[in-house]
Amino acid sequence: MVSAVSVDLWDVAASVVDPEVPVLTIADLGVLRAVDVDAQGTVVVTITPTYSGCPAMEVIRSDVERALRDAGVADVRVETVLSPAWTTDWMTDEGKAKLRDYGIAPPSPRHHAGGPVAITLSVRCPQCDSPRTREVSRFGSTACKSLWVCEECREPFDHFKAI
Repeated sequence: MVSAVSVDLWDVAASVVDPEVPVLTIADLGVLRAVDVDAQGTVVVTITPTYSGCPAMEVIRSDVERALRDAGVADVRVETVLSPAWTTDWMTDEGKAKLRDYGIAPPSPRHHAGGPVAITLSVRCPQCDSPRTREVSRFGSTACKSLWVCEECREPFDHFKAI
């Protein structure tokens, strides 16, 4: 049952940070899908992982439950939904700017079915903004990022893959 404490449930859940990229909230990422109150008064939070099997989901689930309980919510349930599948299209523009400021190149815009297949030849370096970059490894510090290096400033950086 939701307590008498007046809180914006979405804002509380949306404030939870991603454990793998702590400058992003789960709302910035688009992982937070819904916050509702069911007929029994339970707050039901719906989240979608960036990819199935994402190891951060259990931490996110626990952090959402803790944040809502700390805000006075007595009964919380976090549900994970896999369909529709998460896409980088769900990331906010603010989230993409936070990634760049943190030193991670944000995902490029996705091309949708029916159009040409996009191939990422280069991404702009989040350090110096140079397009003279190259991919070093398809996998970076997490499965949703790839490792790149800038030919201009010589700095390595992660690129959040467009999914």
